[in-house]
Amino acid sequence: MDKNLKEQILRASGVNVLKCMRCGKCSGTCPSYDEMEYHPHQFVYMVEKGDIEKLMNSASLYKCLTCFACVERCPRNVEPAKVVEAVRLAAIRQQGNNHLTPAMIPDMIDEDIPQQALVTAFRKYTK
Repeated sequence: MDKNLKEQILRASGVNVLKCMRCGKCSGTCPSYDEMEYHPHQFVYMVEKGDIEKLMNSASLYKCLTCFACVERCPRNVEPAKVVEAVRLAAIRQQGNNHLTPAMIPDMIDEDIPQQALVTAFRKYTK
């Protein structure tokens, strides 16, 4: 178990994984459930236990639509989608593919892209 990786994911997600009671309501509402090896409640539990390498190597990481249906359904406000996204970001960082520089932004701009998309991308991928 990589304790630093677990702490990084907990900090990035802002989620208290200990609140999860593993009721499975988040997974039951997930539109990608049938496509995922690990389901939202399992992500939360595996991060809690520090079993993160399996998650980082799973295709489930990229099957999550980040639709936040799991967040809406959770009776304890655990926010599993934020955990999935934090694990995804950790995997991308580990591969060295997450950096976005200000010089790249002008190439991304066109008249149809909302400014918020650029702000979000810059915030997310400069970490």
